[in-house]
Order: sequence, then structure tokens, then C-alpha cells
Amino acid sequence: MLTLRLQFVLLLAMSSIVGAQIKVAVLHPLLGDLVEKVGGDRVEVVDLMGKGGDPHKFEPGAKELRQAQGAKLYFVCGKGLEPYLPKLRDAAGAQKVIEVGETLPTLKAEVLCDHDGHAHTHEEIDPHWWHSIDCWRRAATRVRKELSAVDGKNAGFYQKRATEVRKELASLQRWATTELAKVPVKSRTLATAHAAFAYFCNEHKWKMLAVQGLNRERVDSPKFLAEVVSAIRKENVRALFPEQRSNPKILKSVAEGAGVVVGEPLIADGGSSIEEMFRHNVSVIVGALGEK
Repeated sequence: MLTLRLQFVLLLAMSSIVGAQIKVAVLHPLLGDLVEKVGGDRVEVVDLMGKGGDPHKFEPGAKELRQAQGAKLYFVCGKGLEPYLPKLRDAAGAQKVIEVGETLPTLKAEVLCDHDGHAHTHEEIDPHWWHSIDCWRRAATRVRKELSAVDGKNAGFYQKRATEVRKELASLQRWATTELAKVPVKSRTLATAHAAFAYFCNEHKWKMLAVQGLNRERVDSPKFLAEVVSAIRKENVRALFPEQRSNPKILKSVAEGAGVVVGEPLIADGGSSIEEMFRHNVSVIVGALGEK
């Protein structure tokens, strides 16, 4: 029979094993939110970009790689958003870098662009899958599988938490659908500077109109902007939405020319949490376009 002291030592050892954390690095704050939700206290999440970062410009350097040292997994968005992935795979190990977006549906955004001073449209792959709640539900399953693969003893724990996350996301989706139904069908065009909302619009059967394409910093010619004004009038757009942390100067000029209002800024590329981003964006859109 085990002595009381030996039993205590074994219990401590088992507790240490079960409670041990695995280190996980993420390259987008919303991925960090998801991994924390699925991983709970079994994971230590290191957000390399940070909540104020721009995923279109960020590239991890020596400082970030030191922060991630010892990480079992690196979760990235994928879909061409991070051109530095080959270097990251070389530095961290290819098997550790998980492109969450590679197993998710891929959409193309119809982008207005300036060609010799004239506006024309073309399609570009939209990497902003994080504006689809359904994509997040699928991503929760992917994160659960990857965490379980490197930490099999806690697979049941991750399974239970992933199931709860999917239920919470389904509830969030029902809320968003109910709120957006307050906007008349004729007003369901989401006009923004940055072509970041193709997944959002596809999920809710809206039309997207992006003034500045996938790169929100692009500056276009006066002639092009005049044609954009014409397109906005043609689509009966009621409001243009800028984004947090972006310069709305061009958008304000377009809005004045088209005679429409500038709405409150939307969260396009970050935010503290998945739910916060969706609740903010839906509330702003409905506040500007919903029936008064």
C-alpha cells in the first residue's frame, strides 16, 4: 500500500502533467482569441503581431521569434496574407506553421481600381476570412485538431471547449442575422475603403463596394475618384464606412461628392476578440443603414 506521502507526491506529479501548458504562437490577435478559447489554461498564447498591428504590413523579426521560442505551433491566417511564411517555416519548422485559412472557403473580392485614371473592376483573392462567423466555427475545429495532435492527453479537454466555442459562434451568427435584417433590402450594400468584407457580405447576402481595393492606403487619381462617386450613386449607397486606424480623408472626399454620410469606423483587421469585432461592426452598420 502506498504511503500517504507517496500518494501526495504522485498526485502532485499528475496535477503538474495535466496542468502543464503548451506554448502556441499566433500571428493575428483574433487567432489568439480563438486559441485561448479552445485551449483554455492548457495553452500559453503568444501574440506576435499584437492588437494594434496591421496584418498587411507586419512581418515577425528577431524579437518576435525570440518571444515565440519553444512554441509547439504557429497559427497564421493564410490565403496569401503573410508573404513571409517560407522564412517562418525555415526558422520554426514547416510542420509547426498552421495556415488556418487553407481549409476554409476562398472568396474573391470585386475591387474598383485605377487604370490610367479610369475606374474598372477586377477580382482579387480576399484573405479576410475572419469576417465570416462560419469560417470561425470551422477554424475552431482546426485549432482543436492541431492542439490535440501535439497534446493528446488533453484531447478531450480541447474537444469539449471547441464544441462550446462553436455553440457561442452559432449564437453570435443568429444575433448578427437578426440585427442585419433591420436594414431594408435596397440598402444592403456595404461601401468601404478597404476590400475587407467579402466574407461578411457573402455570409449575409449583401453587396460589397470597396473604394480603395485590398490595400487601404492606396491613393487614386481625381478622375478615378470621380468615377467612384458615380458608381456609389448608381448603387444607391447611403453611407461609406471608414476603418479604425486608417486615414478617412479620401473616403470623406468621395462621400461629399456622392452626397452620402460617412459612418462610424468598422474593425477590419484586428480587434480584441472575435465577438467584439462582430458586435461592433454589425451595430455600426445597422445604426447607419437600418430603418429609423
